[in-house]
Amino acid sequence: MTETVGGWPRRIFDVSCRDCPRLASFLDEVKARHPDYHCRPVAPFGDARARLLIVGLAPGMHGANRTGRPFTGDYAGILLYETLHRHGLATRPVSVSADDGLELIDCRISNAVKCLPPQNKPDTGEIRQCNHYLATEIAELLPPGGVVLALGRIAHDAVLRARGLKVSACRFAHGAVHELDGLTLVDSYHASRYNTQTRRLTEQMFDDVVGKAASLARGER
Repeated sequence: MTETVGGWPRRIFDVSCRDCPRLASFLDEVKARHPDYHCRPVAPFGDARARLLIVGLAPGMHGANRTGRPFTGDYAGILLYETLHRHGLATRPVSVSADDGLELIDCRISNAVKCLPPQNKPDTGEIRQCNHYLATEIAELLPPGGVVLALGRIAHDAVLRARGLKVSACRFAHGAVHELDGLTLVDSYHASRYNTQTRRLTEQMFDDVVGKAASLARGER
């Protein structure tokens, strides 16, 4: 079994992947401007056998793309890690760098698209191209009865595709709970700067939905 960064099998994560020409080219451009940035696909972070899987959209320019760890060093990560810590899912409330000692507890964070997209917007082909990694991660690592918390509609759709379902099978809505074959999907608005500053997503709303997903993952149904 060939393994890559963090010990993940290549079928789940490949740090050398350049299957999307636009994304690969963009990472090369960013690396030239920021030679100290990670600027490669970003690996899942957390417990390999976690009952709760959180799926985001894609690495942020100065967050995961810089640090090499999901939601680390960017605005969205502030709310995410504070909330995870409050619910006993993270050992620290602040995520600064990939080597800061923070660990997740019965929780893992992954992304629908593993590479930084221009303007934070992957195209449909890139989302589909990357989906096999998420599909394998869910199929091989998420235990029966596991829970997936999708941050945003693109993540929601990616989870459905990963399970071989049409995106029309379940409608995205903040706080919605969908029972899929062998797992539960919970929806949340993404913890982005735009969503929180416009109050589309409040701290209490996010706390509630993370708490709901955590409770379901613990079997409190």
